[in-house]
Amino acid sequence: MLLAIDTSTGTSVAVVDHGAGVIAEAGTPDTMRHAEVVGDLIRQALAAASITPSRLSGVAGGMGPGPFTGLRVGIAAAHAFALGIRRPFVPVVSHDAVAWLWYHEGGDGPMQVVTDARRREFAVSAYDGLDDAGLPIRAVGPQLVPRDEVPERDGARVDASTVSAGGIGMVAELAFAAGRLPLTGDAPLYLRAPDVTPSAGKRVLR
Repeated sequence: MLLAIDTSTGTSVAVVDHGAGVIAEAGTPDTMRHAEVVGDLIRQALAAASITPSRLSGVAGGMGPGPFTGLRVGIAAAHAFALGIRRPFVPVVSHDAVAWLWYHEGGDGPMQVVTDARRREFAVSAYDGLDDAGLPIRAVGPQLVPRDEVPERDGARVDASTVSAGGIGMVAELAFAAGRLPLTGDAPLYLRAPDVTPSAGKRVLR
């Protein structure tokens, strides 16, 4: 059983189990208040699932793509919770969760996941169905493209305004069952450098 957190768009928290699926999920599409709401959403999801943190086997975190400020909140929260309960942290590409949910709900064939990257850009990933383990087959991406230059591709296009933490958790559970962890690295997929960078500092003359 996993706790899953994603803040690549809004904020979503879920409790999932490989056999039972998504047990509980709480979230908001608000793209500005990740830090203010993530703690309450964790409590809500755990309460709705009627479980204590000690029953969790790990914490899955959506690694993006997403804006710097929002994305790092969820990743930090997932890392901190995993550390607090002494369980592993499982990184998942957020677009994979959108693709998994689309296929799980009956989608078929090639598809694209498109999320708002701001600054008149989209983050785009392309998929070619599910593999034998039930995991999305990512053919391209995630990549950053201008809004009017999204690559043409056969199949469906899913413009995702939210990313389900339930999808994040189920991708992690399926990957664990198939012996396929880690699915991605532990570095956030910002796709763009942050606006603010550390200063080089002042040279001190003696």
